Amino acid sequence: MEVSLEKVCIAGRADEFWPAEPTIFEMLLSERLVAEGRERRRARLESRERTVDALSAAAFLAAACAIALWVPSNRDADPLLVIGLVAAFAVVCRVRFEFGYGYVSPEQLLFVPILLLLPLNLVPLLAAAGWLLSTTPEYLRGEWHRERSVTCIADSWFSVGPVLVLAALAPGEPRLADVEIYFLALVAQQATDFAWSLTRHLLVETTPVMPWVRVYVSAIRVDAVLSILGFVVSLVASGEPLVLATLGPLVWLLAVFSRDRRERYSAVLELHRAYRGTVMLLVDVIESEDGYTADHSRSVVELVQAVAQRMGVDATQRQELEFAALLHDVGKIAIPKEILNKPSSLSHEEFEIMKTHTIEGQFMLDRVGGVLGRVGEMVRSCHERWDGRGYPDGLKGEEIPLAARIVFVCDAYNAMTTDRPYRAAMSEEAAVAELISNAGTQFDPEAVEALVAAVQEGLSERGSVDGVRAVLARAQVPQGVGISS
Repeated sequence: MEVSLEKVCIAGRADEFWPAEPTIFEMLLSERLVAEGRERRRARLESRERTVDALSAAAFLAAACAIALWVPSNRDADPLLVIGLVAAFAVVCRVRFEFGYGYVSPEQLLFVPILLLLPLNLVPLLAAAGWLLSTTPEYLRGEWHRERSVTCIADSWFSVGPVLVLAALAPGEPRLADVEIYFLALVAQQATDFAWSLTRHLLVETTPVMPWVRVYVSAIRVDAVLSILGFVVSLVASGEPLVLATLGPLVWLLAVFSRDRRERYSAVLELHRAYRGTVMLLVDVIESEDGYTADHSRSVVELVQAVAQRMGVDATQRQELEFAALLHDVGKIAIPKEILNKPSSLSHEEFEIMKTHTIEGQFMLDRVGGVLGRVGEMVRSCHERWDGRGYPDGLKGEEIPLAARIVFVCDAYNAMTTDRPYRAAMSEEAAVAELISNAGTQFDPEAVEALVAAVQEGLSERGSVDGVRAVLARAQVPQGVGISS
C-alpha cells in the first residue's frame, strides 16, 4: 500500500475516520474530505502541482529509460507473463480503500512478482504503465482529469530504488538465499517513495507533515506483510508461473472488503447528511423564531471554541462541543413567545417555564437520535451549576459534562455583555469580575480561567461558526476559519 499523492493525502490515520462511535462532526468532516478528494481528482492540477508533477514525471521517465538502456537484465520472461503481470498489477491498483481525500491500494502484492520475475531493466517503465492502465477507466468516465496521468507517472518513483539494489546485488532469478538483499530492496523502495512523496507534500500540500508521516508508517507495515506474500509466491512462480494465479483469491477478497467498506461508508454518510440537514433546519428555526437567541448562540460558539482551545480539549470533542453551543438554546422554540420576549424580568412561574428549555432541547435532539442524542445530553446540562444548585438535575462539579460546563460559562458571559430589553449590557470588565467571583460556586473554575484568558487576549479564534456552518452546508471553509486546529 504505497503512500503518495493520489493514493493518500490526509492529515490523520485511516482509523481516525472510522472510530467505533463516530461523532457527527467526524462524519461531516470525513464526508467533506471524501467529496473534496473526488472533486480534486476531477479538476485540473493547480499551477504548482502541475509544475512539480511534470518535472518529477520527466525526471522519472529519464531515469526509467536510462535504467532500461544501461542496466543489464539476466532474466528472460515470456511476453504473456509480462502482459499478465502488468495487467494484474493494474487490477490490484484499482482495489482502493478510500478515506479522507485519498486512498490506499495493495499493489505490493503484484509489484514484488514484477520486481523478481520480469526483466529488471524494464520494471520502472512497467510499473508506470500499470499505474496508468489502472486509472484509465477514471479518465474515460471523467472521474479523474487527464492531467492526473502526470501524477501517476511521478508516483512511480518507488520502483527505481529496489531495481538499482537488485541490479547491483541480485539481478538474477529469485532465490531464498538472497532474502537479505530483497529486504534491502524493500527498504530502498520505501526510502525512494518516501523521499518523493515528502518532497511533493512540502512543495504542494498545506496539511501538516507529521500526521502525513504517521499515515506513511502505517502503510509501511501493511506493505511488509504483502511483500512477504508476494516474495513467497514469486519464489515458486520462477519455476511455475501459473502459481501466480493463487494470488487471485486474495485480491478478490480485498476487492470485496474494499467494495463493502465503500458501500458502508456511503450508507453512514447518507445518514449523517440527514443529521446535517436537521441541524441546519434547527438553526434556521431558531433564527426565524428569535433573532436574539440566534445571535447569542453564534456568539457562544465563538467563546466556546476559544475556551476549549485553552483547556486542551481535543479536536474531536471540540467539534461536538461547538454543536452543543450552537444548539444549547434550541429548546426555547417550545417556550411561549410572550415569556421568551418579555421586556421585563420573569416572574417565578415564568422562570420555571423558561427552565424547561434544556429538557425540551434534549427531547428534540433525542427525537433525531444517533450521535445528535449525545449533543442533546450536553444541551440538557447547560444550566447545571458547579455547586449543584442548577437545573434540571442538580448535578454538581465534575458530574456535569465538561461540554456543558464550558457552554454554561460562555453562555453567562455573553448574556451579561449583551443588551436586553429589560437591562443594559455590562462592561467586559464587570462581566469578567462577575465570572471570577462566582468561580467555584456557579461556574467551573477552570472554565472561568480559560474564558477570562480568552477575553483578555481578544478571542483570537473568532469566526468559528462560519466554519461549522460551512461544513454543515458542504461549502468550502472560508479562508482563515478554523474547523479544527
